[in-house]
Amino acid sequence: MNLPISFEFFPPKTPEGAEKLRVVRQQLYVRQPLFCSVTYGAGGSTQEGTFGTVREILAEGVDAASHFSCIGATRASVRAQLAQLKAMGVKRLVALRGDLPSGYGLGGEFQYASDLVAFIRAETGEDFHIEVAAYPEVHPQAKSPEADLKAYVTKVKAGAHSAITQYFYNSDAYFRFVDDAHRLGAEVPVVPGIMPITSSAQLLRFSDACGAEIPRWIRLRLQAYGDDTASIKAFGLDVVTDLCDQLRNAGVPGLHFYTMNQSVATLEILRRLDGH
Repeated sequence: MNLPISFEFFPPKTPEGAEKLRVVRQQLYVRQPLFCSVTYGAGGSTQEGTFGTVREILAEGVDAASHFSCIGATRASVRAQLAQLKAMGVKRLVALRGDLPSGYGLGGEFQYASDLVAFIRAETGEDFHIEVAAYPEVHPQAKSPEADLKAYVTKVKAGAHSAITQYFYNSDAYFRFVDDAHRLGAEVPVVPGIMPITSSAQLLRFSDACGAEIPRWIRLRLQAYGDDTASIKAFGLDVVTDLCDQLRNAGVPGLHFYTMNQSVATLEILRRLDGH
C-alpha cells in the first residue's frame, strides 16, 4: 500500500477513552501515517481536548494536524491559537468554518472557512500546511451544487494546500468533483475521506446529518442484516476495500481514514489493499 494515508481521531471525553485511544494510535502507527488529525467540537467546545490529543500525537513522533474552526472566533483569538499551535510544533491545520453551537447566531469575525484560510496565510505565511474540507456530494447547507463548488474554489484560492473530502461511497461523485474543481482553477490535491462501515445504525445517523449519500443498494443490504453485526462488518469491509481500490487505481493523492477512534476495520482494509 504505497499511497500516503492519514487517520482522523476525535478528542476523548473520559480518561478511559483517552487511554483506549493511545492503544488504538499505536496499532495504527504501524501503517506509518503521513499525519493524524484531531477534530474540534462545535464552536471550539473541545479545544482543550483537541490540543491535548494533538500534543500527545506529536510526542509519539507522528505529525499531527489540528482541526481549526472559526465560527464565533475573533482575529485576536485565532492569532493566539495559531501562536499556541506553532509553539506546540504543529505544522498542519484543517481549516473549517465549523458547526454552530445550538441556539447560536453567526457571530464572530469570520463568516466562511475561506476567510479563515486567508487570515492564517496572511498571519503565518508558509508556517502551516492548510487542509480544507471538500464535499463531493454537496455540503448539506449549500444553496446549490454550483454555490458549494464556488465556495470550495474560494477556499483553495485563499491559500489552501490540499483538501480532504467528506466520506462517500460513490467514487463517481469524487471524480466529478475533482474535475469540476480543476476546471475552475482549484488544482490542489483532493484526498478522499474514507469511513469504514462497522455499524449500520451509526452510519445511517451520521450520513443523514452530514449529507453523505449511502447508495440504495448499500442501505438495503445493511437493513437486511438487521442486528447481525458480523455480516454488517464483513459486508462493510468488502464495500470500503473495493472503494479504496478503485480510488487508488485512479491515482488519488492519498486516503484519509475516519477511524472513529477504532483501529480494527481500518487496519483490515489496509491489509486487504496490500494484497490487491
